[in-house]
Amino acid sequence: MKNLVESARMALAALSANRMRSLLTMLGIIIGVAAVIAMVSVGSGATERISEQIASMGSNLIVIMPGSLTSGGMRMGSGMSLTLTEEDAAAIAAECPSVAQVAPMVRSSAQVIQGNNNWATSVIGTVPSYLEVRDLTLERGEPFTTQDVDSSARVALLGETVVQNLFGGMDPIGQVFRIRNVPFTVSGVLTPKGQSPMGQDQDDVILIPLTTAKQRVLGTSQANAHSIGNVLVEATGPGQMDSAIDQMTQLLRQRHRIQPGSDDDFSVRNLSEVFSAQEESASVMAILLGAIASVSLIVGGIGIMNIMLVSVTERTKEIGIRKAIGARMSDILSQFLVEAVTLSLVGGVAGIVLGLGGSWAISAIAHWSTQVSVSAIALAFVFSALVGVFFGYYPARQAARLDPILALRFE
Repeated sequence: MKNLVESARMALAALSANRMRSLLTMLGIIIGVAAVIAMVSVGSGATERISEQIASMGSNLIVIMPGSLTSGGMRMGSGMSLTLTEEDAAAIAAECPSVAQVAPMVRSSAQVIQGNNNWATSVIGTVPSYLEVRDLTLERGEPFTTQDVDSSARVALLGETVVQNLFGGMDPIGQVFRIRNVPFTVSGVLTPKGQSPMGQDQDDVILIPLTTAKQRVLGTSQANAHSIGNVLVEATGPGQMDSAIDQMTQLLRQRHRIQPGSDDDFSVRNLSEVFSAQEESASVMAILLGAIASVSLIVGGIGIMNIMLVSVTERTKEIGIRKAIGARMSDILSQFLVEAVTLSLVGGVAGIVLGLGGSWAISAIAHWSTQVSVSAIALAFVFSALVGVFFGYYPARQAARLDPILALRFE
């Protein structure tokens, strides 16, 4: 232990004697550690952001959409015909054991007006269970009820974006505004959800009762007054997603009288799988960014090896004198190895500070979500120490193996 302390003292003295060269040698390690921390922070932030967006869409979410129909030999695009009905949604809720909640809905864009303000937004006609399926809560006010749906009440729940553009700083609860010239009373304001994984503003929306939307605002097909746009479904649990999809598919095929071998006139999408794939891609990107940045550490290690070899050459006579007065090979080896590790560790600390600052700067300037990981900091620091040991061992070994007689004659 005493020899190690003495080696450390001599290593620090040798590095202090050539401060500029030591600083330039550490630069590769500093940049490498900072790059690893910053890149992993960006990747982790992206993964966390996607996780939050997935959670904001609702848990165990399944979407049933109208499919395609064939008319006159031509196959229409998906969603071109309203093949789903309110009765389909009710049947799914009643007959599919793996389904927890069902929310039929219709959706359209509309211009809304309040006083001198107007705004183009999405209007969704739905039922009270929509809030549970989408994990929506109210920041203030009250939700509309089943009675409001039955009576086609003109009440509305507003997203935060709509509130800001229509009412500014005024409390919207109880205020009247118009959707396509139909007056509505604001009964509640939704808690902000932010962007969806698709980049859509989830707060730029108005929710109104399904019957009100179809009869007074968005209109409905005279041929099928009970038709709807989509059906949002919440499964009873993550492990029941596939079971719920199978049950709903079989039920809808039976209700729509689709013959075996014929294509469905609807489509069922498990959004959790789509979003999980995005999350996995973000995680892979985070690992890739960290791996690319770690190359800088290897380059820094090569720089340390180069400078340490130069140092051994410059101090050959000193090594010869130390060996002549009794220094062992292990003493010389430990001295130069400690110097290399010290360069790496000091560079690692400086790199951590620079990496944390870089992560903050990226978040502030580029408005990217970053998440500094303690494990990433620890890993970068330990890796920098290992780089010092790995690349410092060869020069230290060369110094320890010098012949003392040849070393004393070196000029």
